[in-house]
Amino acid sequence: MQLQLHRFTWPSVLLTLAGSLAAQEPKPATPPPAAPAAAPVHTEPKSFVTEHRIEVDGRPLEYTATAGETLLRDDDGSERASFFTFSYTVKGGDPARRPLTFAFNGGPGSSSVWLHFGLIGPLRVRVPSDGRSAGVPPYQLEANACTLLTVSDLVLVDPIGTGFSRALGKAKGEDFWGVAEDARSVAEFIRRYLTENKRWSSPKYLLGESYGGIRSALLLSELQGGLAAVAINGAMLISPAFDLQFVDGSGSDLQIALLVPTLAATALYHHALPEEPKDAAAFLQQARAFAGGEYLTALFAGAGLAPERLTSVVAQLHRFTGLSEDYLRRTNLRVSAARFRRELLRARGLVVGRLDARYTGTEADDAGEVPTGDPMAPAISGAYVATFEDYLALELGVHMERNYEVISGRAGGAWKRSPGLNHSFAGWLDVMPDLVRAQADNTQLRLFIASGLYDTATTFFAAEYQARRYGMDQQRVTVRSYPSGHMVYLHEPSLQQLAGDLRAFVQPAK
Repeated sequence: MQLQLHRFTWPSVLLTLAGSLAAQEPKPATPPPAAPAAAPVHTEPKSFVTEHRIEVDGRPLEYTATAGETLLRDDDGSERASFFTFSYTVKGGDPARRPLTFAFNGGPGSSSVWLHFGLIGPLRVRVPSDGRSAGVPPYQLEANACTLLTVSDLVLVDPIGTGFSRALGKAKGEDFWGVAEDARSVAEFIRRYLTENKRWSSPKYLLGESYGGIRSALLLSELQGGLAAVAINGAMLISPAFDLQFVDGSGSDLQIALLVPTLAATALYHHALPEEPKDAAAFLQQARAFAGGEYLTALFAGAGLAPERLTSVVAQLHRFTGLSEDYLRRTNLRVSAARFRRELLRARGLVVGRLDARYTGTEADDAGEVPTGDPMAPAISGAYVATFEDYLALELGVHMERNYEVISGRAGGAWKRSPGLNHSFAGWLDVMPDLVRAQADNTQLRLFIASGLYDTATTFFAAEYQARRYGMDQQRVTVRSYPSGHMVYLHEPSLQQLAGDLRAFVQPAK
């Protein structure tokens, strides 16, 4: 039947239709009562506690090792994440006065194995100190005479997605894999740890390596901001990344200039300079002056550089890098870290390492422009991974149903870079303003920055430049460089010097 709407007024049509539909359609069934919300699942955090004793400088050091979970929960009590950490506490210490250091590596996506077994933990794996490969098993695990445990209790932190740390419940790893997300979750863990272990009164320190520099800067903002602040005594930053402009590969004029002293140190180490300097320290200081002066000005001038000045800059670059003047001219004075690593020892059939240029390796052919890998990684990783996996099972008695993720490519690959930035130019990351703000908020916060001379990724001259940033209190910033690479502790004399400097930083002379 076709409705003839023109015969009726609109109110009568609507009433007729409504009545007709009500008569034709059955009444909806009464919905069943909603099921009660499932109660949050509560699991008992796993914890493995063991007692140990080592000797340091001829004296016994007795400590408790706790490998275990700290759970983060939502407001309704449901589990959101499990931070699995390794804590070392010296027996008999006064928790209210004994320093406590939270340490983590970088990546992003790295566990804390490297700092744990290379620098601050009570045990360390011994690898060759001169840039040679550690080879194949068996490896040597020994008491670490340089451990920071002599002056501070330690918490080695594996961020979510690394080590045994995982997202739980409805949460996903991606919820924690980002600049801001990571800092918030690690800060929440630190607060939780302080509460569960009754360590709020302890002097507190952060120790981060590589991306751990970015994490530390943001943690200082997360922890010290607002009325619920956690005051931090100091932050120790090893080969830190602060401003991604200065990490290898950006190609900015300033990054290229700040790289030159590292290239000079590397060429000197490999005896690849046209003339060996008599005074290495003076030579590196001259490289600093050239890089920040004549060279940076030349890069800024670009194609407008006068021919005589071009000749002078090429000659100086040849002196400091060992690369031929013809090659330097063909690069238009712009020598990237990757190009340098391939070119420096090309005549010897070798490439040098990225994170530690003391290491050398070979390539499938000698014609490539840049290396295809970093010879440092395979030289040392086997020793670290094997000894740590055995340590978990045989020394700490840890048994977990999931694998220990030494490096998580998933976490690093999914990392969201820009905190709070949603515009089209988002992406660059510079946390130096966070450090400046942290020192302003906490007038007793001290910073220690350590770099390796042979690290082409986060260079020592970049660290020195950034430490002089306007707003940084120079009286509370200590900057040191060591004749080693990104992992400063791979070089035995540098390890000993760095360990002494860190101990002095945590327990300064009164």
